[in-house]
Amino acid sequence: MKTSALSSITHSAPANNRDESIRHLPAGARAAFEQFQIDGDPAALDLVMLAILEDFIPRRSAIPLAELPGGTRLIDDLGFDSLAITELVFFTEDLFGFSITNEEIISVRTLDDLRGFIRRKVAVQPVR
Repeated sequence: MKTSALSSITHSAPANNRDESIRHLPAGARAAFEQFQIDGDPAALDLVMLAILEDFIPRRSAIPLAELPGGTRLIDDLGFDSLAITELVFFTEDLFGFSITNEEIISVRTLDDLRGFIRRKVAVQPVR
């Protein structure tokens, strides 16, 4: 049986490993993650997700991700391919402590889709 590049394996990192995994993100994103863990502020979550996207983006945009319209497409506009999406999924699963299935991620096509998707996942299963 052929296995898809994306999997629904649960990756759950303890809090101290999360600190290690986000240490390479900008200080503002690390602070936003800590703030999100404290109060669940969606604006802080957005800052974290944008920093993660910046880290995995295959094709840099001349415009910062935070300034791009929500309809910006991950594949067509930002150059994400299956490998970059897989890495993004695994990192996000580890960081937030939830799993993402192939069926779920296939519907995420734009920055707004990703923002809404992550907010819904976190609302269902808060960060551990």
